[in-house]
Amino acid sequence: MEKMANTTLEPAGTAAPAPKPKPSVIQAVQNIFSKGEETDEGKIIARRRKFVMAAVLGTLGVNLLMFLRFFFPRALYEPKTRFKIGYPSDFGFGVDTKFQKDYRIWVVRNTEGIFVISAICTHLGCTPDWKPSENKFKCPCHGSGYDPEGINFEGPAPRPMDRAHVEIGPDGQIVVDLSKLYQWPKGEPSQFNQDGAILRV
Repeated sequence: MEKMANTTLEPAGTAAPAPKPKPSVIQAVQNIFSKGEETDEGKIIARRRKFVMAAVLGTLGVNLLMFLRFFFPRALYEPKTRFKIGYPSDFGFGVDTKFQKDYRIWVVRNTEGIFVISAICTHLGCTPDWKPSENKFKCPCHGSGYDPEGINFEGPAPRPMDRAHVEIGPDGQIVVDLSKLYQWPKGEPSQFNQDGAILRV
């Protein structure tokens, strides 16, 4: 009788709940990798958002700069046509090439005086080079040759190179004016002896 009192009777038709299965080692490893994938995916999304924001801001910045550019004039800053090159005593006999880069001229002094040659080949406008060893100007484009006074003697150049207007300024320095040039057209009289084409010093 005592044994029967201690036993519990379950209603018919009901089964005892099955114990929960313990996760296997494989499932545990899969859970770890799935969490890592979720973390990596979140990082990728964050990076994409940053990239999109940077692209949008960059585009807006470029458009803003292009918009502001319209408020500034598109002017070409050309070198001065009138400038000083120094005193007559600064130049010795021969060809001085120190102003070729900035003003595209050569300053020449000979027994007649000082004059300035415009360093533009009269063939197609290239800049000749001064060859001290050959005592001549030589155009690298098509081979035109000029003597130290800028007179053509070889190649396709049709006439001598032009000379710029020169004068002595109030301070005693030589003033060059490239807006006024002296030429020697082919078959016509030379303008190189006119006032302003040479300084008789």
